[in-house]
Amino acid sequence: MQKGTFKKVKPSNTRMYGPKGIIVCGYPAGEHALLLEFVRAAGMGERPVIFARTADASVCLKDLLSFSDGSGTGLPSEMPRALILSGFTQNELHRMMSAYRNAGLPAQLWATLTPISENWPLCDLLEELQREREAVLARRPTAPPRNR
Repeated sequence: MQKGTFKKVKPSNTRMYGPKGIIVCGYPAGEHALLLEFVRAAGMGERPVIFARTADASVCLKDLLSFSDGSGTGLPSEMPRALILSGFTQNELHRMMSAYRNAGLPAQLWATLTPISENWPLCDLLEELQREREAVLARRPTAPPRNR
């Protein structure tokens, strides 16, 4: 697996890599309809949404993005909660992430498709994202306990 580099996404109308689509991981089947409603409310409803099933963990990202819109809906996904976005503009990515935070939804991993990651199996990308999250959290200073 080739390593990529993490780059901060700046506001821009530049379209990022890949076909338009969203790969959803780790959402319980009962939350699929809620997530689809969120995607529509965030103005991203024209994109195919693929719910990655547990059985899809070894499928590479570009193949997952070729699945039909709504694929995997209602099926289990025993993997970390994540959204993998493809073909978004940088501004759309920021809008989607802000809407997610403002909706008070649970923390999750985020990724965008790249020429490097498109050939990765989904499980490898999720492992890499978890390692990155742990590294970022380890660098943050811990806040002292608050007096009550």
